[in-house]
Amino acid sequence: MTDLVLFWHRRDLRLTDNLGLLEAREHSAKLIPLFCFDPNILERDDIAPARLAYLLGCLESLERGYRQVGGRLLFLAGKPQEKIPQLADVLEAKAVYWNQDVEPYGRERDRQVKERLTQQGVEVHEDWDQLLHAPGEVLTGTSNNCKPYTVYTPYWKNWSRQPKEKPVPSPESLEMLTEREEQKLETVGAIALPSLKELGFAWDEPLILEPGEAAAKAQLESFCHRGIYSYDEQRNYPFNDGTSRLSPALKFGAIGIREVWAATESVMENARSDETRDHILTWQQELAWREFYQTVMYFFPELAQGPYREPWDRFPWQNDEQKFAAWCEGKTGFPIVDAAMRQLNQTGWMHNRCRMIVASFLTKDLMINWQWGEKYFMQHLIDGDLSANNGGWQWSASSGMDPKPLRIFNPASQAKKYDPQAEYIRHWLPEIRSLETKDLVTGNITPLDCEACGYPRAIVNHNEQQRIFKEIYKDLKS
Repeated sequence: MTDLVLFWHRRDLRLTDNLGLLEAREHSAKLIPLFCFDPNILERDDIAPARLAYLLGCLESLERGYRQVGGRLLFLAGKPQEKIPQLADVLEAKAVYWNQDVEPYGRERDRQVKERLTQQGVEVHEDWDQLLHAPGEVLTGTSNNCKPYTVYTPYWKNWSRQPKEKPVPSPESLEMLTEREEQKLETVGAIALPSLKELGFAWDEPLILEPGEAAAKAQLESFCHRGIYSYDEQRNYPFNDGTSRLSPALKFGAIGIREVWAATESVMENARSDETRDHILTWQQELAWREFYQTVMYFFPELAQGPYREPWDRFPWQNDEQKFAAWCEGKTGFPIVDAAMRQLNQTGWMHNRCRMIVASFLTKDLMINWQWGEKYFMQHLIDGDLSANNGGWQWSASSGMDPKPLRIFNPASQAKKYDPQAEYIRHWLPEIRSLETKDLVTGNITPLDCEACGYPRAIVNHNEQQRIFKEIYKDLKS
């Protein structure tokens, strides 16, 4: 066995602030980083082309980064349970390092890889890198009766009191491989970084965030320079550029969460008013929401398959396929809903306020199972993440971990409050751009105007559907 070690990249596509990578480098300078294209993920039916395009861009950036420090990023294609033990065996690797995941598939995959490697006599080292506080660090109750939180607010209060780790540096250099080791690499089935087309997907639209570590750092710096100081005020208006748009980078780890948190602490120290500090605090709370959803997914993996609240597995969803198609295509006749869905379809991203609006509409107005919407989002979102997506959909459907049992969004009220001049609606629904603002916001578009503009009439009556939903909910609980 040699002193060579492997580092397996997954959701940590960066060199800086990478706990597992730093530990591997401290173990040995002769380090081979790798990424494995897993068919169990690529062949799923909920892969978004935009998300895969962003992933490939991050890998291309990471590959360049390794070259600059004397390393080489290895690409494999196949089941990690087979490929990584095989690679470790061929290269006589002493150890394999990786950062842990919270998702059910990732945890089972890692268990199998670890078992194979251990049987081969290869050391396995796992770190928690994608969270400021790993599952089990923030719990409710006393030391003798600790449990995971199932409600966000008390979780945040405890989480926010805990000290946060500082960012860690990137490896400054890696040792060159010997000629013999290079020859061995040629026998392990390494591939060149594939194109999106080679993987069987297509995405020709601009991405909302340039892929890679450098772009993520630049976006964070830009947001902390200006956007974060008005975040709480601007974040709910979908036509404004009031959010960080760092969600794809956090999804794939193009930037480290400790680096992100350190940036928020820096601007907090420089804040000159309570109002400014409140804006920064609100964004910090959003980072905590991310950790809350990942933590509950870790402790309650059954969330990936169904509702958290027991009565909801008996809810009599109507599941009308024609209405679902209208929702998917942005043709429901509710302008704010349709604008949001067209933004998703055309860009691979949707403003968070609009995610809540369209999710409430699908579940509470159309009475379609939230899991249909959850899957559609994963099929299109550049930042699609199982934990956050599942948590958001269950929150909107009232089936998740939320102390408020029933929440229904009125599309007209939401539009009136957050798109009062119909700027967002007009941008994404050009066919009705010329109509009166009050009609666009309320959705009270006459049949004649609908026909003239080629825009669909409303497919349901919100007030009536709200009444029906509440009756069903009341019966369900009794």
